[in-house]
Amino acid sequence: MSEQKSPMGAPTEGMRWYVVHAYSGMEKAAERNIVERINRAGMQDKFGRILVPTEEVVEVKNGQKRTTERKFFPGYVLVEMVMDDDTWHLVKHTNKVTGFVGGARNRPAPISEEDVQKIVNQMQEGTDKPRHKVEFVVGEYVRVKEGPFTDFNGTVEEVNYEKNKLRVSVTIFGRATPVELEFSQVEKT
Repeated sequence: MSEQKSPMGAPTEGMRWYVVHAYSGMEKAAERNIVERINRAGMQDKFGRILVPTEEVVEVKNGQKRTTERKFFPGYVLVEMVMDDDTWHLVKHTNKVTGFVGGARNRPAPISEEDVQKIVNQMQEGTDKPRHKVEFVVGEYVRVKEGPFTDFNGTVEEVNYEKNKLRVSVTIFGRATPVELEFSQVEKT
């Protein structure tokens, strides 16, 4: 079973996408466990792709720019499968899986191809152009947490993601003064 990260092709005959609930933080383990059980049971023909929806985000720690993976549906795994008693039982009783989402208790409802496409597009966008872990908005109120202006509050005037800096209008002695700060020097109030 190959794991594809390319955009979705046409669904395999009779296969639909289902949302599986996994223990939070254990999505990748649940994915591995499902794959192992499919292989052990020899049911590869009844399963397609299995996805943990993630996107790449850029964060700056100690002046270093790092790209990390962030799950944008924490606690969920998408499984492409033919739904029958055997496959339902296999997934439902996999370690780290708590069950299916939606539909009746023993007959989960598939999600639409359109919803799957949206999720895959978001994953693709995250890979092509990683978002920042912390996003600042012009006009947003922030507090300076380090540097010469510690404990001053101000309004974001400009955000520069390339340099990880922002210009904040801080009121000093009753006058608004624009100050350039690193992302790491401010926090949202």
